[in-house]
Amino acid sequence: MPTWLPRFVRPRALKEQGIVGMNARNARYIAAWNARRFYPRVDDKLQTKKLALDAGLSVPDIYGVVRTHRQIRDVRRQLQDYEDGFVIKPAHGAAGDGILVIEGWRGDRPRRAGGRAVELSELDDHMSNILSGMYSLGGRPDVAMIEQRVRFSSVFDAVSHRGVPDIRTVVYRGYPVMAMMRLPTQDSDGKANLHQGAVGTGIDLGSGRTIGGVRYNKPCREHPDSEQSIVGLQIPGWEQLMELAAGCFELSQLGYLGVDVVIDADHGPLILELNARPGLAIQIANGEGLDHRITALDAHMVTRETEPAAERARWAAEMFARPDATRPEEPAAEAAAKAEPA
Repeated sequence: MPTWLPRFVRPRALKEQGIVGMNARNARYIAAWNARRFYPRVDDKLQTKKLALDAGLSVPDIYGVVRTHRQIRDVRRQLQDYEDGFVIKPAHGAAGDGILVIEGWRGDRPRRAGGRAVELSELDDHMSNILSGMYSLGGRPDVAMIEQRVRFSSVFDAVSHRGVPDIRTVVYRGYPVMAMMRLPTQDSDGKANLHQGAVGTGIDLGSGRTIGGVRYNKPCREHPDSEQSIVGLQIPGWEQLMELAAGCFELSQLGYLGVDVVIDADHGPLILELNARPGLAIQIANGEGLDHRITALDAHMVTRETEPAAERARWAAEMFARPDATRPEEPAAEAAAKAEPA
């Protein structure tokens, strides 16, 4: 649990803790390892999805793409075929803006997360806003993606408010170095976005168990809505998730990368999106700085060439495992363990 950081800290203390600041991240990792010609591979979610499919990596199915306003009405009629719901999102969106989740249908009306029915015209307006660039980086014209709605694992029912939790893994030179799970809250309107009030929980890379959390940059141990513990939860399919994250290095060709994965109840870990500029709150959630881990990895790379993704994931899990990783002793964790399929 990140209680090691007092409110006011001297720069020397931050350095000793291995805390990476924004300037260091931008200069030493993003500028040094992320060639700008590869940014479209992650900034364009449609291109990311195509590259992942070509590489054999798991992603949510895509149902359709809307590129012009004339296509909206035709696509909208097709949406009624997806009884289990769907997601409409901008290809160039950022910070979760512009993502509309439809859980199913109430008669001939789509039903949003939380159960509220909306008019079909609202879907038209939302897709039109996406095309006009309302949610895109820089406000440039965009395309709307319609994709499979993830049915997240019941393991997280008690610690997620009306949304899909995701796992952010920072991958450096092809190796996972730190991970956290982002849990939607009422404040975040069901979105896994820390800036909007979601909870970030650190994860032990060795076991895949949560170890503590942060919300609005303050430590926490319980979900604010359910008051259930967020400590000691076991992430299903952890080894597969680590290998999936490591494999995004070849896909993106970026040396410093954020990989966002969701756990589907039926299909396991699925890549949601990639980020060439992952934030640094993951350090607070884990109670540990990135710098020490990155230094250890740089030393490891001096004597060897890049290993296959599975080997990279295995090395990271062994190297960065935390002996103090919390076991599932809290009630929420015990309930989560029972909810997992045998």
